[in-house]
Amino acid sequence: MRVLVAIVVFVISMAVVLFVRYRFERRRKKRARRDREVWSIGVYEGATPFDLAPASGVNNPVLTAEEVHDVRARFVADPFMLTLDGLHHLFFEVLNIDRQTGEIGHATSEDLCNWHYQSIVLREKFHLSYPYVFFEDGVVYMVPECGESGGITLYRADRFPDRWVRVATLIQGKGRYAPLYDSSLVKHRGRWYLFSYARKVNRLHLFSSENLTGSWREHPKSPLISGSPHYARPGGRVIEHDGVLFRFAQDGIPNYGSKVWAFRINELSEGEYAEELLPEKPVVMAGDEYWNDKGMHTVDLHRQGGSWIAMVDGLSFAGE
Repeated sequence: MRVLVAIVVFVISMAVVLFVRYRFERRRKKRARRDREVWSIGVYEGATPFDLAPASGVNNPVLTAEEVHDVRARFVADPFMLTLDGLHHLFFEVLNIDRQTGEIGHATSEDLCNWHYQSIVLREKFHLSYPYVFFEDGVVYMVPECGESGGITLYRADRFPDRWVRVATLIQGKGRYAPLYDSSLVKHRGRWYLFSYARKVNRLHLFSSENLTGSWREHPKSPLISGSPHYARPGGRVIEHDGVLFRFAQDGIPNYGSKVWAFRINELSEGEYAEELLPEKPVVMAGDEYWNDKGMHTVDLHRQGGSWIAMVDGLSFAGE
């Protein structure tokens, strides 16, 4: 009997050791892969938001880590654009090598082809990325990804574009919400809606509010998606096209940041939500150029006359 117990204990101990080694090696490989990731920013265009290609006359990528001059940057990613008084302003994540933390950078362009890096405009003690910028009543706001802070925070441009102040914590990232990433907002029929991603469970949550600053409550149909690495994580600005809203989702299969899908929102109200995938093809995906040959995961679309312009990011691996 003692021998049997000893064998069982030994088998269980070995299983635990092998599992711990497996988890450690998996995390090591994942960290090694992330350390080789190089994101850059480009410009795409299309007759519709769903048929995009590299913009003509543009030498992509239009912005890389090499242009960042005020910090040592490993990559630039998550581009979001605003146009004010004829000048295009781009906000994006800058991965600061020395801090190993994301900060928000700013660049400008007069023609969408030639971009000029300006500076870091928002830095916190925690990681920042996905700087979702938008206008409301003539004021510029930003909701960056700041999951490490414990919530979703709204910033206002106190002096556009380089001074931002915290306005409100829209959602506390506690309990089943913690932490929330890549929040995308839209105002629809006088009410605000916010999509955000719970990474640990691959879950897409939806919140709504009568006012931008609160109080925000989870939508009755939320979570909209659970357990999906394909369609749960927001991948760009929610847009209106031909009177219909569309949201975008970045696909984490076969690897993080591989492509972006579009969803047609068929119903969005205080109590109802319905959507359908546009299944023909991803909106953006890995391309044939060195800067995006491993994937693309953010698309910020803007109408330009009768067509669309998109700020996008592309993934490559250092040393390849």
